[in-house]
Amino acid sequence: MEHELRTEFIEDYVAPYGQEVTHGKIALEEHYESPTWDATGDPENETARNKEDYFEAVKARLHSPEIRIKEMDRNGVEMFIMSLTQPGIQEVLDTDEAVKRAHEMNIWIYENYVQKYPTRFNAFAAVALQDPEAACKELEFCVKELGFVGALINGYTMKNDKNNIEYLDEKQNFPFWQKLVELNVPLYLHPRDPAPNQQRGYEGYEGLLGSAWGFGAETALHALRLLCSGLFDELPEAKLIMGHLGEGLPFGLPRVQHRLNNQKPCGAHKKPLTEYFEKNVYVTTSGHFNTQAFLNTLMECDASHVMFSSDTPYESLDEAALWFDNTPLSYADREQIGRQNAINLLGLDL
Repeated sequence: MEHELRTEFIEDYVAPYGQEVTHGKIALEEHYESPTWDATGDPENETARNKEDYFEAVKARLHSPEIRIKEMDRNGVEMFIMSLTQPGIQEVLDTDEAVKRAHEMNIWIYENYVQKYPTRFNAFAAVALQDPEAACKELEFCVKELGFVGALINGYTMKNDKNNIEYLDEKQNFPFWQKLVELNVPLYLHPRDPAPNQQRGYEGYEGLLGSAWGFGAETALHALRLLCSGLFDELPEAKLIMGHLGEGLPFGLPRVQHRLNNQKPCGAHKKPLTEYFEKNVYVTTSGHFNTQAFLNTLMECDASHVMFSSDTPYESLDEAALWFDNTPLSYADREQIGRQNAINLLGLDL
């Protein structure tokens, strides 16, 4: 169905606010959890960090496509690309269990969201990089058999021990990047807390450890490793997505590159990191609804590499959509960022 026909979704929402609404939006960072498995890890950490009523509302939305569709309808959102919430598979220490869980979660989101509501939901595959060969097989199954549009990885992967972590630039994961390129799908790098033995700086300030700061700092470092590694020289067609307006890199990367210009080689990259960021990296607005930061991002990034997202259920879709629909953009730019860029990148048939 063409997005112009979806105006009825948001009539009730427009009237009380009197604001513009962009129809047919696509959001790429929207999370789920199966009722059969607590993918958020240690629930005590979440309840200690977040207000009780907030986390109860989050949990309700993690499980329910029907709640999601009501929110999408009133905000002019046509499709969510679903992904398993963090830390998800990346914190399953036993390799066999991780492989099994990843497949179970992919089947669950397919049967409960994608298959039931194919015009409203698609998904990024959950994969177990504890076993890169198994991750390649799971990704191929999800893309070819279930119609998924890529993979989402929740940061580094823990293996056998919570302080034994592996990053996506390490050589054992290169075959997985090759599989992504072969299938022509992107990898969404989603944040998680810094590793336990790297959290000394947050002692006494645990509120900064997660999404308030630690998420972004950890993910920006992870992305810098990828940019420095030479991965995008060997696989120039590889595509990386980052949320939260690129975890600060649109603003910080020029400074990083400026200093690297005066240093000895850092990694195996052959081109400036800023060039890879421009060509191989895509960013979304998930969880970062500040107009000045958004416009600054557009000044540093190709507009064809910027996409709308909200980060539900951890953020409010009402807030995200109302903000985006009223940012100072031309109609063409709003349509491109809100919808068309996602269609082009993910190959969506909409």
